[in-house]
Amino acid sequence: MPFEVELKFPLDDESGFLARLAELGGVWSAEHTETDTYFNHPARDFARTDEALRLRRREGKGYLTYKGPKIDSTTKTRREIELPLPVGESEIAGWMELLKVLGFLIVGEVRKKRRKARLFWQGRPVEISLDRVEQLGTFVELETVAETAELDAARKALFTLAEKLGLRHSRRESYLELLLQVRRSASG
Repeated sequence: MPFEVELKFPLDDESGFLARLAELGGVWSAEHTETDTYFNHPARDFARTDEALRLRRREGKGYLTYKGPKIDSTTKTRREIELPLPVGESEIAGWMELLKVLGFLIVGEVRKKRRKARLFWQGRPVEISLDRVEQLGTFVELETVAETAELDAARKALFTLAEKLGLRHSRRESYLELLLQVRRSASG
């Protein structure tokens, strides 16, 4: 069973990061907007079980994603199942309505501008995302996919790449968790 292995960092020195990535051969895709709507299960609290159900919208395309609990204490390694939805805003809206009718509750929405780069690092394909997240700031995510037997090597590869790129202060929280923290702080 494959796992998503991910590290996330707030970005303080964007120009330095971009220069270091360019030296390694990273080439950016065009920027796009993603809107992620997160749902809570009607019979169990995903915040307590460390799971997530997300409907992502990007340029008329949709993806329904389940994220299982994190399996270690240093990265965001977890099982992820992502399925594409039929193309079109009305189809995506239909899936959103289906989830609501089934009792899933909307927990929050995360909006971001994202650019992606890919490169091979220590023999592994790594996807790098530069995210400008509304209300949170700019972050970099490093992500690779690994089978159970490769998890340690995948984590080590991402940590060494992060060091090479000058990324520090990894965050394990999702953007939704960070956004909910900001909202609690503002209201309390």
